[in-house]
Amino acid sequence: MSNNLKLLTDLDTGSKCNWCPGCGDFGILVALKQALFELKINPEETMIVSGIGCGSQTPHLVKVYGFHSLHGRALPVATAMKMANHKMNVIIIGGDGDGYGIGIAHLIHSSRRNYNVTYIVQNNQVYGLTKGQTSPTSDHGYVSKSTPEGVIEVPIRPLSIALSAGATFIARGYAGDIMYLKKLIMDGIQHKGFSLIDILQPCVTFNKINTYQWYQQRIHKLDTENHDPTDRMAAFKLTEEWGEKIPVGIYYKEDRWLYEDELLMLKDKALVDHSIENIDIDPIINSYL
Repeated sequence: MSNNLKLLTDLDTGSKCNWCPGCGDFGILVALKQALFELKINPEETMIVSGIGCGSQTPHLVKVYGFHSLHGRALPVATAMKMANHKMNVIIIGGDGDGYGIGIAHLIHSSRRNYNVTYIVQNNQVYGLTKGQTSPTSDHGYVSKSTPEGVIEVPIRPLSIALSAGATFIARGYAGDIMYLKKLIMDGIQHKGFSLIDILQPCVTFNKINTYQWYQQRIHKLDTENHDPTDRMAAFKLTEEWGEKIPVGIYYKEDRWLYEDELLMLKDKALVDHSIENIDIDPIINSYL
């Protein structure tokens, strides 16, 4: 695939972001840019879609096509774009509150449909943009502005949910290890199917528990432990690991037909390339008048 990228800085837009100094989103942004650059992906054939959250500023910061959508609705917007032009490289990016809260149903159905898109979730375990309230991934007992006595729910396990729903690529990364995260993002983009990459992303302002130091004491890399990413049951066990040991790397990978492969209208060309000159929807509209 041809592209005109000569330097990594060619992906810069010149826009400024207002992330807090030390925010894990910076590491994710750098890793994403490096992944796109090393894969030699054409920016004109790439779309980044985000929801609402601190890290959802990303489409403004990477020089590809971008769309900043609604809270929790990045996946339906992105998958609609993929159906309109399935030749595009579509990347979705958002936070844990955005994707695992209001957007959780979209994660389930996008996983089972197996669209060929890559979903990057910046998981900082708080609602950072709205000043540190509890999120769906906050640990039991976590004290926040919205839970001054501590969280009484158990946190959701997003990787377990995606795996049970049918996602064909599931991985977890860490914003403090940019080179390893870059490789995971590259693997996710190259995978043919729905890729979920959950990224542990410290929020230095509001989350004083899950810090860089906290993660560094617990993270272990799966690719150094002889894990077989084609073993679904082994992957399920890993998705439940949390606390003293947290695995990062590719949990699961499967080759399966794409949603796009089953649509007859996409066999010969992208939907966007079909002519609509001879299509008349007046009879349908008139039938409801």
